[in-house]
Amino acid sequence: MTDSTNDSTPALPAVDAAALDAATRRFLDAARPDVAYAVLDSPVGELVAAVTPTGLVRLAYEDFHGGVDPILEDLSRRLSPRVLEDPRRLDAVRRELDEYFNNTRTDFDLPIDWSLYSDFGRRVLQATAAIPFGHTASYGDVAARAGNPKASRAAGRALGANAIPIVVPCHRVIGTSGKLTGYTGGMHRKEALLRLEGIAF
Repeated sequence: MTDSTNDSTPALPAVDAAALDAATRRFLDAARPDVAYAVLDSPVGELVAAVTPTGLVRLAYEDFHGGVDPILEDLSRRLSPRVLEDPRRLDAVRRELDEYFNNTRTDFDLPIDWSLYSDFGRRVLQATAAIPFGHTASYGDVAARAGNPKASRAAGRALGANAIPIVVPCHRVIGTSGKLTGYTGGMHRKEALLRLEGIAF
């Protein structure tokens, strides 16, 4: 029979909660997924935003794509299977979008991850990102700014594949005739974004 009063088992050292929290944070930072995402509310519907260590890589209209899962599956297939919901890493995206929709921001300062695009597609979208708030440009204009003025159709395809609408403002690109053309997410959203910027059609 063991005498519990003479238990020689050494006592465990006291745990420093602050040090543990710091260690946990370091572990979580080191174990970050390749792609972090969050679902954000907006006046034009719920948005699925995703970032990589490089920057914003996806901003999708949740309902247009049939829910969150198809968007995440596409990211997993095209970028990395390490995709995890982490709203904290999307704080800057959420803040800048809120400011845009509240008419207190006209330019986005978010870093962008362009890895989903071909060289020409990236140049088209970078040219689109340079269209000022409250202004529009034609597909031909964008193609010319991307280095190939005769490639307006290719520019249209690149814009149709824009994975970061609003931030890369493909809603500001219109037909050569001045009329509105198609938009990923629906024409009602394109019109709403242009109205927000003071452009009426």
